[in-house]
Amino acid sequence: MTAGGETLWMGVIDKYYSDNQPLRELLMLHSRLVADKALMIVDAHPELEADRAFVEEASMLHDVGIFLTDAEPIHCHGKYHYVCHGYLGADLLRTEGLPRHALVAERHTGTGLTLKQIEERDLPVPHRDMVPISIEEKIICFADKFFSKTRPDQEKTVEQAERSLAKFGQEGVLLFRQWCSEFL
Repeated sequence: MTAGGETLWMGVIDKYYSDNQPLRELLMLHSRLVADKALMIVDAHPELEADRAFVEEASMLHDVGIFLTDAEPIHCHGKYHYVCHGYLGADLLRTEGLPRHALVAERHTGTGLTLKQIEERDLPVPHRDMVPISIEEKIICFADKFFSKTRPDQEKTVEQAERSLAKFGQEGVLLFRQWCSEFL
């Protein structure tokens, strides 16, 4: 990544995470792990023609909205349900002039959220499709499934990631399996 790219994501994280050091450290660790896995995929699959610098930047910012949520075990003391962190982070990134990065944040929850899933589960998020579309969005979303913020130092196996996704329906598991065949 270029020094300018690091300055970009560090500036955003500095702006929103200066007053909660434990959460900042967790966010940085999780995001770095996701970025490293995503970059391994990019490097292993040049045929995908993914924008490597963007993948790193967007990986580092994909969870920027977590501080707005209420998730005590990971030091989040906001007022929103955790499922909202993607679209809330996207809103922040749009205000920072980063609309492409915002799409990654908005579309990375699970394997993405369809309007149908949002309505059927009565999720407290905007009613629109929020599913990864670009190759970069898909790679980052996929890489994120291997890392939990509650156990940040342990990479999940494919089977563990599938079990986590299965709690929310088979659609996500099937898409994850498709990504496994494309990216691993």
